[in-house]
Amino acid sequence: MTTLGTRMREHSSLTTLGGFAIAAILLFAVAPALLSDFRLNLLAKFLCFAIVAAGIGLAWGRGGMLTLGQGVFFGIGAYIMAMHLQMADATRLGNDVPEFMEISGIRELPTFWQPFASGPVAILGILLLPALVAAVLGYGVFKRRVKGAYFAILSQALAAALAILLTGQQAIGGFTGLSDFRAFFGFKLSDPANRKMLFFIAAATLLVVVALVRQLMRSRYGELLVAVRDQEERVRFLGYDPANVKIVAYVVAAFFAGIAGALFTPIVGIISPADIGVVPSIAFLIGVAIGGRTTLLGPVLGAIGVAWAQTAFSEQFPSGWTYLQGVLFIVVVGFIPAGLAGVWPMLKGAYDARFGKAVEPEKSAKAEESEPKAEEPAVQPEPESGTDDAKAAEEKVESR
Repeated sequence: MTTLGTRMREHSSLTTLGGFAIAAILLFAVAPALLSDFRLNLLAKFLCFAIVAAGIGLAWGRGGMLTLGQGVFFGIGAYIMAMHLQMADATRLGNDVPEFMEISGIRELPTFWQPFASGPVAILGILLLPALVAAVLGYGVFKRRVKGAYFAILSQALAAALAILLTGQQAIGGFTGLSDFRAFFGFKLSDPANRKMLFFIAAATLLVVVALVRQLMRSRYGELLVAVRDQEERVRFLGYDPANVKIVAYVVAAFFAGIAGALFTPIVGIISPADIGVVPSIAFLIGVAIGGRTTLLGPVLGAIGVAWAQTAFSEQFPSGWTYLQGVLFIVVVGFIPAGLAGVWPMLKGAYDARFGKAVEPEKSAKAEESEPKAEEPAVQPEPESGTDDAKAAEEKVESR
């Protein structure tokens, strides 16, 4: 039994390593060789969406938390990176404030901009601030046992509120957002080699994120997260606090979204409230649902596939993609709840149910014929009860 379990674990590890090796070859060798610079940059943008989707798959697929507000954390990471790039460009040009502030009549750098002038501080803010905001929100929501549709509506309202807040702030670009970045930590963004470097960074980040999500799913915490999703009250009776379990998954998803937003800014070259509001948050969710929210690679492939389809179809049918996206989402939710990743298991189950039972009687009959018959135990002669009773009576008399 131990040997079988060890072999199964070794086989699973080899399969996983093989999958990561294939993904690395496709991302680092095949894609740069086959795609043009423009298409490679588009793929880098899609990889940012896939990073967000991996976190949503953990929080929603495993934890049952319908996160409709991931645009909040995506926007925090994106705007921190944009602020740092704008100030780096201003310093390089010898200006006190970024160019858009000069045009808007702002002559003094706002106080909340100043810490992000430092590269290490900006990176630290990208890593910590979305997770910190998620921890505070999660503590306030999950400790009060808010879940289901109420949590989804609340998270969506937060994304809408952030987009409205950013729209009215001229100090961070207002409705148009922040754009026209010239360099990324000293590397010129106009150089195709540097843009290809951004693609490699996004690809490597995605592989690391998928590896982390896989480890969490296969750990004891992952099992506990699924238990909270399915039977929250039973988990509470066992002595665990479901709120703490949910907070961890929510914080991890926010952490990934912040990193994705920070990579999105230099790759696309612009960040605005339109990129972090309700519509982008729902688009993240649609990709996860279509790909298969309960699987490891389903959210990643679904996010990349939906983003690619949006780009491809919107080029030919600009007004028809939204309707097609809605129809696809309805079909998946209504008829394929497990997403596209669940199509093959569903077809295999239907095939086994249709044809598997027909061969079961033959297999069972052959098994009965091949099984050796057990030998009947030899009948042991029963002791004579009369003799035993007489001996017992004699012993009682002698004892008296």
